[in-house]
Amino acid sequence: MDTSFFSHLNWLAVAVATVAYFMLGALWYSKALFANSWIKSTGVDMNNPDAKKGVGGIMLTTFILEFIICIGLGILVYRLNLVGGFMSGVKLGVLTGVCFSGTVIFISYMYQSKAKPLGFIDGGYHLVGNIIAAVILCLWH
Repeated sequence: MDTSFFSHLNWLAVAVATVAYFMLGALWYSKALFANSWIKSTGVDMNNPDAKKGVGGIMLTTFILEFIICIGLGILVYRLNLVGGFMSGVKLGVLTGVCFSGTVIFISYMYQSKAKPLGFIDGGYHLVGNIIAAVILCLWH
């Protein structure tokens, strides 16, 4: 497999897209948006001190995984030549957000019998995160 495309990626754009995706999570799962619904749907007891154990590691892992998502988006932007267009980023983000992130979340949640609102909250986060990251990557070539 030819991996020369890695040298054509705008790594700064990938890093900024990752930070933007991650920061969206801070807003998305805040009390201003979906924190209360997410807590209710997951059944997490926020008063239990054990509920907050390992959060730092979870956040770091989330950041790393979102970096991998942004690398994948960057590869698609490069390979499909989707540069310089806001709408190209929106379309790519919707495509990857719905076809990959959203479907995987809903399939997993069906088998785990998780509440449907949780699928929309978590799926929506990744849909919007993919759109934001793809727009950054398409505009910043």
